[in-house]
Amino acid sequence: MSNRVTNQQRRLLLHGCLATTLGGYLNNSLSQSAWPQKPIRFIVPFVPGGTSDIVARTVGQELSRQLPYPVILENKAGGGGVPAMQEVAKSPPDGYTMILGHVGSMAVNPYIFSNTGYDVNKDFAPVTLLAKVPSLFVVNPELPVENLQELVAYAKNNPGKLNYGSAGNASAGHLAMEYLKLTTGMDITHIPYKGTGPALTDLLAGRIQVFSAGTPALLQYIRSGKLRAIAVGTPQRIPSLPNVPTVAESGYKGFESVQWYGILVPAKTPANIIKRIQEESYKALRTPAVAERFASEDAVIGGGTPAEFTALISQQQRIWKNVVTQANIRAD
Repeated sequence: MSNRVTNQQRRLLLHGCLATTLGGYLNNSLSQSAWPQKPIRFIVPFVPGGTSDIVARTVGQELSRQLPYPVILENKAGGGGVPAMQEVAKSPPDGYTMILGHVGSMAVNPYIFSNTGYDVNKDFAPVTLLAKVPSLFVVNPELPVENLQELVAYAKNNPGKLNYGSAGNASAGHLAMEYLKLTTGMDITHIPYKGTGPALTDLLAGRIQVFSAGTPALLQYIRSGKLRAIAVGTPQRIPSLPNVPTVAESGYKGFESVQWYGILVPAKTPANIIKRIQEESYKALRTPAVAERFASEDAVIGGGTPAEFTALISQQQRIWKNVVTQANIRAD
């Protein structure tokens, strides 16, 4: 039998290859334009109960109402968020796995972990900022201090006596407190917990004395008198606590600490899917349910473009790299 291929056979083979390639391209394009076609995983790298969880859950619930498939929250705590980030970095870039990024995971971990197995600036694609949340500084009301100046004086007169808790190493509260310690010269021991919830339990019980977190996790306890707010990290006072001074007003000009949260997806996720997630997030953030919830906790609503979120991450990395270096913050 001859091994020669006729011109007609070549043409048929070429047409078949082109049809297969074109079919694959059309199917891929259809798949992208029809996103989503199944539930979306939204990974939160902390346990339930903290500000991260509240922000993600509030937005995720609204996205589930808007999209034809639900957004399913998964809390994967531990390791400063590194294991959760590793999982998402290795996930298919198809829009079905998202992660909540925040100041710790995006602007601090790169400087405290020598090898995470991923690059936050190369292995993830920023989608949109969800919210900026004021950092609050609170104490157990049994501590005999009414404001930041009195806390600083008490800490200096009682070296080694005070402990502060955080949701974990490199969490937003840990960073805010270390920044405050650097600014004021206080010596307070850090006790890391596995999430805001467990830390709050010990704070309310008086086993630790000082804490910092975002407004969503703390306002209810402040309003009920179970915690005492002594300062806010924003440049101006916040509407929900108009009588609580800023750190800058308390004698430390230029101090600013806010928590921020946004959506990221694996790098190489198609641009049209990223755009769709950003647009749906923008709509969700401006629904009455989300807007009212965030406004009640003084959160500044995001929803901007991927480029704007990328610029914020870059700016925050420059700021917190200096804090990490000066405070000698290390990985667990």
